[in-house]
Amino acid sequence: MRVNTKFLGEIDIDDQQKVFFPKGLYGFEKCAEFAIFNTGQPPFYYFQSLENKDVCFILLDPFLFRPDYEVDIAQEEMSVIGIQEPEQAAVFVIATIPGDGGAITANLQGPLVINEETRRGCQIVLTDPRWKTRHDIVTERAESRMDGQQPSDGRSEVRANHRQKET
Repeated sequence: MRVNTKFLGEIDIDDQQKVFFPKGLYGFEKCAEFAIFNTGQPPFYYFQSLENKDVCFILLDPFLFRPDYEVDIAQEEMSVIGIQEPEQAAVFVIATIPGDGGAITANLQGPLVINEETRRGCQIVLTDPRWKTRHDIVTERAESRMDGQQPSDGRSEVRANHRQKET
């Protein structure tokens, strides 16, 4: 399938790159269909809306710079995207790369969780006070190395306490 992208113009993508977000993203609820593909600058990926070429985000695996990252997902949210087991899920966070050379940051408070089998995803909001909307990737990776933590092998996965949504 050919898609028009924000940064690369028209490109070909295959079905394995497509992801459906039934509820969209916060602030972009009308965008439900996306494609994930390499930026050519690892470890970053493009997350391009297939409905609006001007909506494109940069993603990365949070475990690469925060091995201690935890994603607590409500059972209700997991059901929406068909996750039965944590191994079915990939976790990504949205990165911000400022044009002025400032710090590259990542939103660890609002990760994207994608069922790798069904290609359905959702964005969740974490309430754990450790996770903010702006984490300096370079600084935190250096700190985790100094603490002796090993980054993941590059494969995102849900590391979650599966819980029932409290009422």
